[in-house]
Amino acid sequence: MELVVLNTSGKETGRKVTLDETVFGIEPNQHAVYLEVKQYLAAQRQGTHKSKERSEITASTRKLKKQKGSGSARYGDIKSPTFKGGGRVFGPKPRDYRFKLNKALKRLAKKSVLSQKLRDNSIKVLENLSFDAPKTKEFITLLDALTLTGKKSLFVLPEANKNVYLSSRNLPKTRVLNYNEISSYDLINAGEIIFLEGAVEKFQDNLKK
Repeated sequence: MELVVLNTSGKETGRKVTLDETVFGIEPNQHAVYLEVKQYLAAQRQGTHKSKERSEITASTRKLKKQKGSGSARYGDIKSPTFKGGGRVFGPKPRDYRFKLNKALKRLAKKSVLSQKLRDNSIKVLENLSFDAPKTKEFITLLDALTLTGKKSLFVLPEANKNVYLSSRNLPKTRVLNYNEISSYDLINAGEIIFLEGAVEKFQDNLKK
Protein backbone atom coordinates (compact mmCIF):
# COMPACT_ATOMS: atom_id res chain seq x y z
CA MET A 1 0.00 0.00 0.00
CA GLU A 2 1.70 3.20 -1.22
CA LEU A 3 0.91 6.89 -1.59
CA VAL A 4 2.65 9.37 -3.87
CA VAL A 5 4.51 12.22 -2.17
CA LEU A 6 3.39 15.67 -3.34
CA ASN A 7 5.45 18.85 -3.33
CA THR A 8 4.27 22.27 -2.14
CA SER A 9 2.94 23.00 -5.64
CA GLY A 10 0.65 19.97 -5.51
CA LYS A 11 2.70 18.03 -8.08
CA GLU A 12 4.02 14.49 -7.71
CA THR A 13 7.66 14.27 -6.66
CA GLY A 14 8.15 10.75 -7.98
CA ARG A 15 8.72 9.44 -4.46
CA LYS A 16 6.31 7.15 -2.63
CA VAL A 17 5.76 6.22 0.99
CA THR A 18 4.67 2.77 2.13
CA LEU A 19 1.64 2.62 4.42
CA ASP A 20 1.42 -0.21 6.92
CA GLU A 21 -1.69 -2.28 6.29
CA THR A 22 -2.06 -2.95 10.01
CA VAL A 23 -2.60 0.81 10.47
CA PHE A 24 -4.24 1.99 7.24
CA GLY A 25 -5.86 -1.21 5.99
CA ILE A 26 -7.92 -2.71 8.81
CA GLU A 27 -11.68 -3.23 9.00
CA PRO A 28 -12.93 -0.12 10.86
CA ASN A 29 -14.28 -0.68 14.37
CA GLN A 30 -17.03 1.91 14.74
CA HIS A 31 -17.63 1.24 18.43
CA ALA A 32 -13.98 1.90 19.30
CA VAL A 33 -14.18 5.19 17.40
CA TYR A 34 -17.40 6.10 19.23
CA LEU A 35 -15.82 5.46 22.63
CA GLU A 36 -12.72 7.56 21.97
CA VAL A 37 -14.71 10.47 20.53
CA LYS A 38 -17.04 10.25 23.53
CA GLN A 39 -14.04 10.32 25.89
CA TYR A 40 -12.53 13.33 24.08
CA LEU A 41 -15.76 15.34 24.19
CA ALA A 42 -16.42 14.37 27.82
CA ALA A 43 -12.99 15.69 28.79
CA GLN A 44 -13.89 19.09 27.27
CA ARG A 45 -16.81 19.53 29.68
CA GLN A 46 -16.12 21.87 32.60
CA GLY A 47 -18.53 20.13 34.96
CA THR A 48 -18.99 23.29 37.05
CA HIS A 49 -22.81 23.18 37.02
CA LYS A 50 -24.40 23.64 40.45
CA SER A 51 -27.82 24.38 41.93
CA LYS A 52 -28.68 24.95 45.58
CA GLU A 53 -30.44 22.29 47.54
CA ARG A 54 -32.83 22.89 50.41
CA SER A 55 -30.09 22.97 53.05
CA GLU A 56 -28.14 25.63 51.10
CA ILE A 57 -30.94 28.18 50.73
CA THR A 58 -30.79 31.24 53.01
CA ALA A 59 -34.33 31.77 54.32
CA SER A 60 -36.50 31.43 57.40
CA THR A 61 -36.97 27.97 58.86
CA ARG A 62 -40.34 28.90 60.41
CA LYS A 63 -43.10 26.35 59.76
CA LEU A 64 -45.60 28.14 57.49
CA LYS A 65 -48.74 26.71 59.09
CA LYS A 66 -49.77 24.11 61.57
CA GLN A 67 -49.40 20.46 60.71
CA LYS A 68 -53.07 19.50 60.94
CA GLY A 69 -56.50 21.03 60.59
CA SER A 70 -55.96 23.30 57.58
CA GLY A 71 -57.54 20.91 55.09
CA SER A 72 -54.60 21.19 52.69
CA ALA A 73 -51.17 19.64 52.33
CA ARG A 74 -48.56 19.79 55.05
CA TYR A 75 -45.98 22.58 54.70
CA GLY A 76 -42.57 22.97 56.27
CA ASP A 77 -40.48 26.09 55.75
CA ILE A 78 -40.23 28.44 52.77
CA LYS A 79 -37.13 26.56 51.50
CA SER A 80 -39.32 23.68 50.34
CA PRO A 81 -38.81 22.77 46.63
CA THR A 82 -42.54 23.31 46.07
CA PHE A 83 -42.17 27.08 46.60
CA LYS A 84 -40.61 29.64 44.30
CA GLY A 85 -37.07 30.30 45.49
CA GLY A 86 -36.89 27.01 47.33
CA GLY A 87 -34.13 24.44 47.01
CA ARG A 88 -33.90 22.14 44.02
CA VAL A 89 -34.35 18.41 44.44
CA PHE A 90 -31.48 16.29 43.07
CA GLY A 91 -30.00 19.26 41.22
CA PRO A 92 -26.70 19.16 39.30
CA LYS A 93 -23.46 19.12 41.27
CA PRO A 94 -19.87 19.75 40.13
CA ARG A 95 -18.37 16.61 38.65
CA ASP A 96 -15.60 15.35 36.41
CA TYR A 97 -16.90 13.75 33.20
CA ARG A 98 -13.60 12.19 32.19
CA PHE A 99 -13.29 8.42 31.98
CA LYS A 100 -10.49 6.01 31.15
CA LEU A 101 -9.98 3.98 27.99
CA ASN A 102 -7.29 1.38 27.36
CA LYS A 103 -4.42 2.41 25.11
CA ALA A 104 -5.04 -0.57 22.82
CA LEU A 105 -8.63 0.56 22.21
CA LYS A 106 -7.54 4.13 21.47
CA ARG A 107 -4.98 2.86 18.96
CA LEU A 108 -7.67 0.70 17.35
CA ALA A 109 -9.93 3.77 17.06
CA LYS A 110 -7.23 5.79 15.27
CA LYS A 111 -6.46 2.90 12.92
CA SER A 112 -10.16 2.56 12.13
CA VAL A 113 -10.51 6.23 11.22
CA LEU A 114 -7.34 6.21 9.11
CA SER A 115 -8.41 3.07 7.26
CA GLN A 116 -11.76 4.66 6.41
CA LYS A 117 -10.12 7.94 5.37
CA LEU A 118 -7.77 6.08 3.04
CA ARG A 119 -10.72 4.26 1.47
CA ASP A 120 -12.33 7.66 0.90
CA ASN A 121 -9.12 9.01 -0.71
CA SER A 122 -8.91 11.67 2.01
CA ILE A 123 -5.24 11.18 2.90
CA LYS A 124 -2.32 12.91 1.17
CA VAL A 125 1.44 12.85 1.79
CA LEU A 126 3.35 16.12 1.43
CA GLU A 127 7.08 16.62 1.29
CA ASN A 128 8.58 18.00 4.49
CA LEU A 129 7.54 21.60 4.99
CA SER A 130 9.27 24.55 6.62
CA PHE A 131 8.84 28.32 6.59
CA ASP A 132 11.58 30.86 7.29
CA ALA A 133 9.04 32.97 9.18
CA PRO A 134 5.32 32.77 10.01
CA LYS A 135 3.49 33.66 6.78
CA THR A 136 -0.23 32.95 6.57
CA LYS A 137 -0.23 34.01 2.91
CA GLU A 138 2.26 31.26 2.07
CA PHE A 139 0.14 28.69 3.86
CA ILE A 140 -2.94 29.82 1.91
CA THR A 141 -0.94 29.38 -1.31
CA LEU A 142 -0.09 25.84 -0.17
CA LEU A 143 -3.78 25.09 0.48
CA ASP A 144 -4.67 26.36 -3.00
CA ALA A 145 -2.01 24.12 -4.57
CA LEU A 146 -3.36 21.07 -2.72
CA THR A 147 -6.99 22.00 -3.58
CA LEU A 148 -7.83 22.29 0.12
CA THR A 149 -9.23 25.82 0.08
CA GLY A 150 -12.49 25.91 2.01
CA LYS A 151 -12.06 22.33 3.26
CA LYS A 152 -11.32 21.14 6.77
CA SER A 153 -7.74 19.90 6.79
CA LEU A 154 -5.33 18.43 9.33
CA PHE A 155 -1.57 18.64 8.79
CA VAL A 156 0.45 16.04 10.68
CA LEU A 157 4.03 17.09 11.46
CA PRO A 158 6.98 14.81 12.33
CA GLU A 159 8.12 17.30 14.96
CA ALA A 160 7.08 20.67 16.36
CA ASN A 161 7.50 23.50 13.85
CA LYS A 162 6.60 26.90 15.26
CA ASN A 163 6.60 28.78 11.95
CA VAL A 164 4.29 26.27 10.25
CA TYR A 165 1.96 26.30 13.25
CA LEU A 166 1.82 30.11 13.43
CA SER A 167 1.28 30.37 9.67
CA SER A 168 -1.87 28.25 9.94
CA ARG A 169 -3.23 29.51 13.24
CA ASN A 170 -5.57 32.14 11.76
CA LEU A 171 -7.13 29.72 9.27
CA PRO A 172 -10.36 28.44 10.89
CA LYS A 173 -10.61 25.21 8.87
CA THR A 174 -6.95 24.18 9.14
CA ARG A 175 -5.19 22.48 12.04
CA VAL A 176 -1.51 21.65 12.41
CA LEU A 177 -0.55 19.03 14.99
CA ASN A 178 2.48 16.97 15.89
CA TYR A 179 2.12 13.25 15.11
CA ASN A 180 1.87 12.31 18.81
CA GLU A 181 -0.81 14.90 19.69
CA ILE A 182 -3.60 13.53 17.53
CA SER A 183 -6.85 11.99 18.76
CA SER A 184 -9.51 10.13 16.80
CA TYR A 185 -11.69 13.23 17.09
CA ASP A 186 -9.04 15.30 15.26
CA LEU A 187 -8.89 12.69 12.48
CA ILE A 188 -12.68 12.50 12.10
CA ASN A 189 -13.14 16.26 12.25
CA ALA A 190 -10.73 16.77 9.35
CA GLY A 191 -12.08 16.36 5.85
CA GLU A 192 -8.56 15.85 4.48
CA ILE A 193 -5.51 14.56 6.35
CA ILE A 194 -2.09 15.65 5.08
CA PHE A 195 0.91 13.77 6.45
CA LEU A 196 4.28 15.36 6.04
CA GLU A 197 6.64 12.80 4.57
CA GLY A 198 8.70 12.45 7.75
CA ALA A 199 5.62 11.99 9.92
CA VAL A 200 4.26 8.85 8.26
CA GLU A 201 6.76 6.38 9.69
CA LYS A 202 6.75 7.99 13.14
CA PHE A 203 2.95 7.96 13.24
CA GLN A 204 2.80 4.32 12.20
CA ASP A 205 5.41 3.30 14.76
CA ASN A 206 3.46 5.18 17.43
CA LEU A 207 0.33 3.16 16.68
CA LYS A 208 2.14 -0.18 16.63
CA LYS A 209 3.56 0.10 20.15
